[in-house]
Amino acid sequence: LDAALSGFEAGLEESGLDVSLDVQNAQGDQATANTIAGTFASGDYDLVLAIATPAAQAAAQAVTDVPVLFTAVTDPVSAQLVESNEAPGGNVTGTSDANPVVEQLTLLTELDPEAERVGIVYSSGEANSEVQVEWAKEAAADLGLEIVEATVSNSSEVQQAANSLSDVDAIYVPTDNAVVTALETLIGVAQDRQIPLIPAEGDSVERGGVATYGISYEKLGAQTAEMAVQILTEGADPASMPVETLTEPELFVNPEAAESMGVEIPQSVLDEADHVVGGE
Repeated sequence: LDAALSGFEAGLEESGLDVSLDVQNAQGDQATANTIAGTFASGDYDLVLAIATPAAQAAAQAVTDVPVLFTAVTDPVSAQLVESNEAPGGNVTGTSDANPVVEQLTLLTELDPEAERVGIVYSSGEANSEVQVEWAKEAAADLGLEIVEATVSNSSEVQQAANSLSDVDAIYVPTDNAVVTALETLIGVAQDRQIPLIPAEGDSVERGGVATYGISYEKLGAQTAEMAVQILTEGADPASMPVETLTEPELFVNPEAAESMGVEIPQSVLDEADHVVGGE
C-alpha cells in the first residue's frame, strides 16, 4: 500500500501538475478511516484517493460531491464501490489489484507437484480477502488442490491461525492487509514445517515468500495518477471511467527463501523470472 502511494505521488509529479497532497493514514483501523473520510468530505479538496478496500469504502460513503479514486482494491463491485467495472456510475472509480490466483496456484504445483492441501489465513471481515479465497477455491478445484481456511480479525491472531493449519502442504497468502503485516510469522511457520509459502504479490516474495506472479503496486499507483490527471485537467467523469487493472503480472522468485523452506525452484521457473530477489 505504501508502494501504491509512492507510485501515485510519482505519477502526479511526472505529469507536471502543481498539486498539494494531504496524506492521512488510518493504520488499518476502520473507525479512523471513517473519521478521515468525514474530514475530507467537509474539506476543500478537488479529489480524494483511497488506498485499499476499507479506506475506499469509507471514502465512497462519506465523499459524494468530489471525485474519489481508489487503488489496491481487489473487487470494487463486491465492495459496493462501483455499479460495474466497465461503468462505475457514480463519483468513484480507480484501479484494481485483482491478482492472478490461477497462475499463482499453478506455480505452486510446479514448485511442489505433490502438494494437495493449501492453507490460507485471511481476515474474515475484509471483502477483498473473502473474494480472493473464493477465487482460490475455484482455481484449486481445477488443479486438484484442497483449500484449508483459517480466519483472523487482526494481525495479532495470525500466529494462532497459522498453527491451526496443521496438515497442509503449502501456504498461500492473499493480499490481505492484516495478514501481510504479520507475514514473517507465516514465513517462520513455513520454514519450520518445510513447506512453500506463496504470497499474492512481489513485495512479500522479497520479504521471504518463495515465488509468485504479482503486480507492481508502484506501477498501479502511477496508473491511478494518470486517471487523476484526466479528472483534474480534462474534466473526465468517474462515472464513465472504467476501473483499470495491470494486465501483465511479473514472476518473482526468491531462491534463498525456497531453500529455507526445503523447496527446489525448477530451472524453467528461474529462467522465466522477471525478478530474482533475496537470493543466490
